[in-house]
Amino acid sequence: MDDNRVSRAATDRPDARASGALAILCLVYVLNFIDRQLLSILAKPIQDNLHVSDGQLGLIGGLYFALFYCLIAIPVGWLADRTNRVGVLAAACALWSAATVACGVSVNYPQLVAARMTVGIGEAGGVPPSYAIISDYFTPNRRGTALAIFNLGPPIGQAIGVAAGALIAAAFGWRQAFVALGAVGLFVAGLVFLLVREPQRGGLDPRGTVAIPKAGFAETVRMFFSTPALFLTAVAGGVTQIITYGSGNFSTLFLMREKGMTLGEVAIWVALVVAVFMGGGIFVSGRVIDRFTRTSRQAYALVPAASLIAAAPLFLGFTLAPNWPTSLAFLAGVMALNYFYLSSAVALVQQAVRPDQRVLCGALLLLVMNLMGLGLGPTFVGAMSDHFRPTHPHHSLQLAFLALTPFYGLAIGLFLLLARVLKREAPKPRAQG
Repeated sequence: MDDNRVSRAATDRPDARASGALAILCLVYVLNFIDRQLLSILAKPIQDNLHVSDGQLGLIGGLYFALFYCLIAIPVGWLADRTNRVGVLAAACALWSAATVACGVSVNYPQLVAARMTVGIGEAGGVPPSYAIISDYFTPNRRGTALAIFNLGPPIGQAIGVAAGALIAAAFGWRQAFVALGAVGLFVAGLVFLLVREPQRGGLDPRGTVAIPKAGFAETVRMFFSTPALFLTAVAGGVTQIITYGSGNFSTLFLMREKGMTLGEVAIWVALVVAVFMGGGIFVSGRVIDRFTRTSRQAYALVPAASLIAAAPLFLGFTLAPNWPTSLAFLAGVMALNYFYLSSAVALVQQAVRPDQRVLCGALLLLVMNLMGLGLGPTFVGAMSDHFRPTHPHHSLQLAFLALTPFYGLAIGLFLLLARVLKREAPKPRAQG
């Protein structure tokens, strides 16, 4: 086995097992995001049936979900670093899928809140173990692309969720959409357990990084929050996610309620925009990161900063456009550029820490990013929309989105600060003597 590992490291080419594992993990992430995004996709029929406000939707899709999702991720990450990561992932997938089915049978807002919190508990065990499994299946020079492929899960999941969720809801009702898609997740949890093998921790890392005593929980947490590059990466990603989750959880409702789209049009056009532009942007971001970080670690920060600078005016166009086709055209550009930060942040953290710390550090990254982005983004937009609703009943979400735009400037500034930190941490060239 050692010879095979050396051969793979030397050729830098993933084998069939690695590619197959990546495909299954990406499928799990697709389902993760389908289940997570169904609430925002089906917001209007849920509002009509359960009589909830924008603020209540923001809380259930944001703060309530994020508290369980983020805080449970830490002990789950610590456990996965010490046990079978594939087993943890399979169990988590089964739990969040069952909770998604429970969302479909909820008859009031408190029941829906409880089911969504359980979805958050399950999804806490999905992404951090996957990051570490992928990092142990692919060599360092391939990890950016591999993680970018994995991170296609959100756009594919959101696109399928938009299309399938809207079509099922239009034909049978919003409850049946939750039940059907949750049942698919239970089947996929079995596939993970049966088909994905646990890779050796650190088996493809440079020589000298494998035979290390396992890091303690407190030691890893202190290291993460005391390392400027890691902490800044998490905070910059978190501010960016205030934008992506804040707008993403309400964009379908915005297009339907304020721009005049129907559920059938959402199922076709929004799904296409998400799949092609958001998915394309994430994939391209991985290739760009792999290309530029070979010569400079600053690219981990400068690439997302540049993408957000380009995305900000397009977001204003999406918000202020006079009709849904124009708004959707601007949204395509926003989605292509808004997510460059994700593969960059994940790859930087996975490269910067020891193999025995990867799951927990991935969980800590998600803790900061999601407490800020998922916790505050939808909650902020929902609350702002409720604030503007009495005086601007037909444009309250538009005004809430405009209130979101200053976060672009804050995120760009943080990524530029991260670039300075990475430059300062770069090894100095040896003097010629």
